[in-house]
Amino acid sequence: MVHIFDVDHTVINRSGAWHFLREALGDGVIRFSQVRRLPLDWIKYKLRSPDMDFIESTVKKLAGIRKTELQRISDLAFERRVKGDIFIGAEKLIREIQQREEKIIFATSSLDIIIKPLEHYFGIESSLASVLEFSEGITTGNLVGLSLFGGKKKTAVESWIGQNGLDPKTDVSFYSDSYTDLPLLEYCGHPYAVNPDITLTKEAQKRGWEIIQFKEVLGNNL
Repeated sequence: MVHIFDVDHTVINRSGAWHFLREALGDGVIRFSQVRRLPLDWIKYKLRSPDMDFIESTVKKLAGIRKTELQRISDLAFERRVKGDIFIGAEKLIREIQQREEKIIFATSSLDIIIKPLEHYFGIESSLASVLEFSEGITTGNLVGLSLFGGKKKTAVESWIGQNGLDPKTDVSFYSDSYTDLPLLEYCGHPYAVNPDITLTKEAQKRGWEIIQFKEVLGNNL
């Protein structure tokens, strides 16, 4: 069995990008003018009318930043913010799966550079994420391929499952909080709605999917 986890609001309480941007803005690596549309994009997402290409649009404004600086900010954000924001229940579940020696990957719309420290924390070898493009160690303002938001995440997961010779109906569990992952939850044979939003809660109840609620985070228990 392979277990595929969304990250934001599923494994961690807040968005990994939110933690990263707080650190980057405070450090001056990223300016608010470069990401000023993100609050509007968040509102559109909450209103169930997201811009499916908002990640590509945001990344275009992040050209010219050194990879080493982004890695430094990502590591700082993880130690200062993300680690304490991991759901205790999510960590327990992931560790139990690992003890059974079953494979785990993350599938997230977050940038790969943001998710790397979380991978290392859990000992996860690789994940599916939106991949920043670099040229000579500098961001180009593009992604390698597409972002993994909504249906594009499903496409990436389908490809990964096919490459690994898996049957999605018998071999794959998928965990997510978001209505945008409904196509992927339908595709995988073992769907779990974790801290689901209102839309996903209704769908999970209607379809008989298991609903998992995580509340407590690691916080000061580290």
